Amino acid sequence: MKNKYYLLLAIVFFILIFSSTSVCASPAIMISDYNLTPEVFMPGDNGILSFTIYNAETTSTQTTATTSGSDTTTTVRTVGTNIQNIYLTRDGDGDDYIESSQNFEDIGYLAPGASLSVKMRVDCNQGMTEGLYFPIINVDLEATGHQDVAYPIPVKVSNLSVDLISSNIPSTVSISGSTEITLTAINNRNNTVNKVIVTPKDTSGIKFIPERVLIGDLDADSSQDVSFSIEPSELGNKNLTFEVNFSNGDNLHNNTISVPIEVVQTYDVSPVLYTVTSTIEKGSSSRIRLEVYNAKTEEISGVIVVPETDITISPSQYFIGSMDPDDVFSASFDVYSNGLEIGEEYDINFYVSFKQGENYYQTFPVTSNINVVKASQKQSGLDLFSTSIIVLLIVIILLILYYSRKKGRTSK
Repeated sequence: MKNKYYLLLAIVFFILIFSSTSVCASPAIMISDYNLTPEVFMPGDNGILSFTIYNAETTSTQTTATTSGSDTTTTVRTVGTNIQNIYLTRDGDGDDYIESSQNFEDIGYLAPGASLSVKMRVDCNQGMTEGLYFPIINVDLEATGHQDVAYPIPVKVSNLSVDLISSNIPSTVSISGSTEITLTAINNRNNTVNKVIVTPKDTSGIKFIPERVLIGDLDADSSQDVSFSIEPSELGNKNLTFEVNFSNGDNLHNNTISVPIEVVQTYDVSPVLYTVTSTIEKGSSSRIRLEVYNAKTEEISGVIVVPETDITISPSQYFIGSMDPDDVFSASFDVYSNGLEIGEEYDINFYVSFKQGENYYQTFPVTSNINVVKASQKQSGLDLFSTSIIVLLIVIILLILYYSRKKGRTSK
């Protein structure tokens, strides 16, 4: 079977190469060129076969002379022909063919040196097996003294398509902010496809930005990455489905891919308490230090750390600005115990607000608990000692003044 296939292919190529002589007639009518769109069919496709019929004769008339005795008869004949019919002989297996339902009758006269351009619809049945087929262009000429043209053309049928693969889609994504994902569109075919568009399908609780990506033309055996940002609004397991649409000639096709992900509550951007005290003495202050880490794969901007509490705290918010992926910044706050009640516990919640793309987000808060206590005994003893010293100094000064006055009186 394979040897028969190669033998047929060799014969066809021989015919194509030597078509100027093998399909010529007198006059020399030939198929001078052809073009098939699409170049490679998919089962169920239809396309356009364009070809040119050419009269290769260089003179418009042919003169012959016949002699009978002393009489000579001269005959002048035009070297052209009438085209009676143009049609395609189908090729295929069983009930499935490469064929055309069109034929063109009584086209008219084709003069020497003249050509005729023809466009014919070609159909590839849905059940076609991929392979190489050879439908034949037929040009029926005026019967008297002319040879019809039969010109086989190779038509390739392939099931190969445009596929989508997951290039960078994490198995888990955070519900806070957006996550960039990447897919790759791969053209496995041997011909260029057109109008390639990748579109995410509606998924509950997931917003896609942009709504679709236009690739355009995609050459044979080439690929191109496309990126989307996904913004989850609910937790749980999701299936992200993407569809790639493309045109093979004027024939629309599509392919899909589904990728499972889990939306979780993570802290890819979050404040982390670094230095914090659990108690604060009445009348004193304390410092809290936080680290803000951007664990996202994208830059974020407008980053602000904001405390929420009934305690007096300074500053009221800490502005960081832009953060690249994997950046870490420190933020410090001073806490004051003025007006707080001894023995009470107070909460301080810290959250981070930031902008990613055109959207604003706020992280889940982290909480610090601070108990207010009275001044320590050590501090009270120090205050008593200071007070005693002051009293003693006052007593000494008073005694000195008393004895000074007494001595003055005695000397009088």
